[in-house]
Amino acid sequence: MNFFRYLLFFIIVCHCHAQRSDFDHLNFQKADSVALAYTNEGLYNLPELSLKLTSNLTTDVEKFRAIYMWVCTNISNDYTSYLKNKRKRERFQEDSLKLKFWNHQSRSKLIETLLTNKRTICTGYAYLVKKLANLANINCEIVHGFGRTSITNLDQLTAPNHSWNAVELNGKWYLCDPTWASGIPDPRTQKFRFQYNDGFFLANPKLFAINHFPDDKNWLLIEENSPSFDEFLEAPVVYGKAYKNLTLHNAPKKMHHTVQRHETVTFKYELSQLVLDKTIIFEIDNGYFNKKVQPKTTIAEDTSVTLEYQFEFAGFYDVHLFIGEDRISTYTFKVKG
Repeated sequence: MNFFRYLLFFIIVCHCHAQRSDFDHLNFQKADSVALAYTNEGLYNLPELSLKLTSNLTTDVEKFRAIYMWVCTNISNDYTSYLKNKRKRERFQEDSLKLKFWNHQSRSKLIETLLTNKRTICTGYAYLVKKLANLANINCEIVHGFGRTSITNLDQLTAPNHSWNAVELNGKWYLCDPTWASGIPDPRTQKFRFQYNDGFFLANPKLFAINHFPDDKNWLLIEENSPSFDEFLEAPVVYGKAYKNLTLHNAPKKMHHTVQRHETVTFKYELSQLVLDKTIIFEIDNGYFNKKVQPKTTIAEDTSVTLEYQFEFAGFYDVHLFIGEDRISTYTFKVKG
């Protein structure tokens, strides 16, 4: 029986992956306004909160949107707790009993802090989205796995360090990350600033997979050519603003590259909307100087964009892609003479 249940789960996940564009015909303004209307609501009665957020909305996706928006705009990221949890998990990595005890202890404390102070880490965000969605009869799961940011130490990325959500809407599964969507914690001051990023709501699984790798690979929701964990580790750094500007990052697939002088390097993306060529800029840094250049750019009618660049001199370079003021991604190049 468990085998057939798993098989059904596998079929559903692998053949029903989807993204935000499925709902382009919907306007989420009403759902967002409902979420904002209950800004000062507490977490002492979750069934009541779920009902308030969803009772005046008709479709499951609008109901889920109101829940997701409320969580992202009302729950603060507890960066201090995140750092403490990270240190403890690294410390107990080789001691399964101590790690299990710490996880149990920290989970209880995490839920308490969430419900009383509306502060949490990624697991708390994912828990609250799931709980409120389930109370509204929406199938939603917590996905545990690996998250990569520009400050992630890949050498220490040996155990899951992040959590997000998968939600079933109209028979298809979608991915979202309420933690990264909610705002930005400053690593220097450890202070959190709300700054909602809509790109993490029902994101394209292939874009999502560049910096999210689930512990259970089925939750990649990618039917063909799904990345391996090694490919995930080798991928470029993709920033939060990429989700605002892109629906897909096609090339380069890796962060680090070795090329020859005057060799043409190609970058390929799919934009969420058309932009002017002049707004697409490379910032190139070799450790001694920093310059901004416009690559050769081709944008197709379907918003696919191809960029080309050639390095004139040998050396080591960091290349940052910008669209307007938004930093999209980073790559490194060793250029041989």
